[in-house]
Amino acid sequence: MKFIVEQDKLSSNLSWVSRAIPSRPNHPILSNILIDADAENQRLNLTAFDLSLGIRASMSATVTEGGTLTVPAKLFNDIVSRLPGGEITIDDEVGEAIVNLTSSSGKYQVRGMAAEEYPELPSIETGDSIHLAAESLILGLKGTLFATSSDETKQVLTGVHLKVQNNTIEFASTDGHRLAVVQTENLSETDPDEELEEFEVTVPARALREVERMVAMRTVDNHGGSKDDSPVVITLRFDESQVIFELGEQRLNTRKLEGAYPAYQQLIPHQFLNQINLDRRGFVGALERIAVLASQKNDIVKCSIDHVNQLIALSVEAADVGNALESLPAQISGDEPKELAFNVKYLLEGLKVFNTSEVSLQLNAATTPVIVNPLGGIKMTYLVMPVQLRN
Repeated sequence: MKFIVEQDKLSSNLSWVSRAIPSRPNHPILSNILIDADAENQRLNLTAFDLSLGIRASMSATVTEGGTLTVPAKLFNDIVSRLPGGEITIDDEVGEAIVNLTSSSGKYQVRGMAAEEYPELPSIETGDSIHLAAESLILGLKGTLFATSSDETKQVLTGVHLKVQNNTIEFASTDGHRLAVVQTENLSETDPDEELEEFEVTVPARALREVERMVAMRTVDNHGGSKDDSPVVITLRFDESQVIFELGEQRLNTRKLEGAYPAYQQLIPHQFLNQINLDRRGFVGALERIAVLASQKNDIVKCSIDHVNQLIALSVEAADVGNALESLPAQISGDEPKELAFNVKYLLEGLKVFNTSEVSLQLNAATTPVIVNPLGGIKMTYLVMPVQLRN
């Protein structure tokens, strides 16, 4: 095996692929990255797989002799990332699992392992596929990933639920305390005569964060060709157990999350007694300031609604620490409730993904779900459960 590749190209792809390396591998070879030098297509392919998440990156290289080998991911990545820019020549010792790296600054040797034992990424032969506009996908992920659960005992809640139709994609996530739902148009160019059946799939949040990175890396010309302004399209393939995201020659494999996703649409109220419109930046700023004290106790912020003077007051009383009060102008309709409370972290995380200058809070009683919406911009519904106040 022998090839020449640009240091920055190799380093960025190694960093991404290494994210599929398990922290505690149950087999030594899973700590390695599979290097495949393809002389026929003049491509260098890197693969990492923890038996659940798999990432394969492909880039152009000058391959004079093809071959495969695995190398320790962290060590190899650390060396390459510190090498000076420019070309790197990589070859292996004949009959030995040793990789030589030669750059303008010097030469390094890394001992690896033969590729025969490395597990193959699962393929999908008989499943379905769909083309998704990357712009639509990223918009939906930005509005939902933050609300997924980190509790591994609730597996299905650790992912984002995607519902895909011909021209729309609906994203949903919940951790049991809040719910985020985003609807976007699928802007990819599809065959108008092609009928696509609606399908639903729940994908682990960890994998979707890597899909975000895969799209971000699209700005780097990994294919050696000219860039254009055409829409970036991701191909999604799926079967009973696996989902594959493909962008050009970059590929991400992940397992589907098992179990029925909650019927979240039934949780969203459609009639409200009250609506409060606020300046988003002012609201976020006040919450961030008052959260400093709220974090000293239980992260709870009380919200008092002044229907007469069209104001809302945010307050915190942290025993033995201090207290805080902020008031904000608002457009308030209705006259109930007078007071409610929120976990300030939940409220802030939702408000920060909005891309509009104003937001609305729609509510009924002090203990029923509150719906937070951006006014204009992204079509997003954010449901937050208030905290019950005790006298």
